[in-house]
Amino acid sequence: MIVSGSSSQSLAAALADELDEPLAAVEYDRFPDGELLAAVPEAADADGERAVVVASTVSSDAHVELLQLQDAVREAGVEEVVTVVPYMGYARQDKLFEEGHPISARAVARAISTGTDRVLTVTPHEEAVCEFFEPTATPVDAAGRLAEPLPGNLANPVFLSPDAGAIDLAETVRDVYGEGETDYFEKTRHSGTEVEISPSDVDVAGRDVVVTDDIIATGSTMSEAIGVLNERDVGRVFVTCVHPLLARNAYAKLARAGVEAIYGTDTIEREASAVSVAPAIADHL
Repeated sequence: MIVSGSSSQSLAAALADELDEPLAAVEYDRFPDGELLAAVPEAADADGERAVVVASTVSSDAHVELLQLQDAVREAGVEEVVTVVPYMGYARQDKLFEEGHPISARAVARAISTGTDRVLTVTPHEEAVCEFFEPTATPVDAAGRLAEPLPGNLANPVFLSPDAGAIDLAETVRDVYGEGETDYFEKTRHSGTEVEISPSDVDVAGRDVVVTDDIIATGSTMSEAIGVLNERDVGRVFVTCVHPLLARNAYAKLARAGVEAIYGTDTIEREASAVSVAPAIADHL
């Protein structure tokens, strides 16, 4: 039985289809005082079966909803609860940045762990956050899915990652696409406010470029990087990311920078969600 959080309904349906398992009817409600209620009325019919709860924690409400869904299916007597967190909110707060501050990724992981037997999370910003779960969460690599929506006629393509540490992401997308070079952006800080961003090595003139990232939040850094590519007479520029958060006016920023298209997955369900990570998740279930 696949149980969907309200923020992951499309992905949950795709996963149910991929696994040929039933998609549970879930009810979402809110009390007059603002408190949430997420219920699974038919969970009692699944006594002894496995329940896979699929819920991206894109907000604090989504976190609470996930905990309620876990509790609902456990209370109904399912034998195993598997929690799939396609996008894990607070995952970037993965260490102590300032004295007196929380390690928020650890706090939410501990809460999620109490109601489940297994956790899967898709392409976490840092895989180390998986260790905050008990037992340790399984990271699902969905980078290869980003090649699917790309045009088949890219001209001598270059796949760029945001920094050297994320070059594996660009290499994975390139390998699945089947051709092209990889490179990464270098950031050179000249002062407290002045940062120069440029591709480290590859000539992009006249070539199509695919900028890959695990998550796009505000789009500010990426739009600045695309501006550098335009100065170097780049061909078409495509942006791909696993988690298309695209907060506030991020989509408009990238469009104004001259991006041909933005392709994301359905870990966060947005207009840019062009491909599903359901097959990658299914491989772990």
